Amino acid sequence: MSESVKIGITGLPSAGKTFALKKVIEMLEGEGHSVGGMVTEPMMRRNRRIGFFVVDWITKEKKIFAHTGINSKTNVGRYGVDLKTLEDVGVNAIKSATSGANIIIIDEVGKRE
Repeated sequence: MSESVKIGITGLPSAGKTFALKKVIEMLEGEGHSVGGMVTEPMMRRNRRIGFFVVDWITKEKKIFAHTGINSKTNVGRYGVDLKTLEDVGVNAIKSATSGANIIIIDEVGKRE
């Protein structure tokens, strides 16, 4: 049995962590690795972040899970968080990646998620 490797990318908000992750994924897929899991993408309006999408890397399903306009019992800063969407897309993406990919990605392991 091979040993699993875990890599974390840390940095301040808007430092380019997700961009760096996507570049690593691109290189891994270019080498023939199967990659699955979830990433987040910011929603911008007039150069200001207003929310986040959660994306299933394999299926490309994409839904809003945090937004300034979401009224929720769960809030992180100014964003309301839709936990059902996070579970339906993000958690399911990770679960399916455990059986369908040899590299699993989880973007945004933080307060919001």
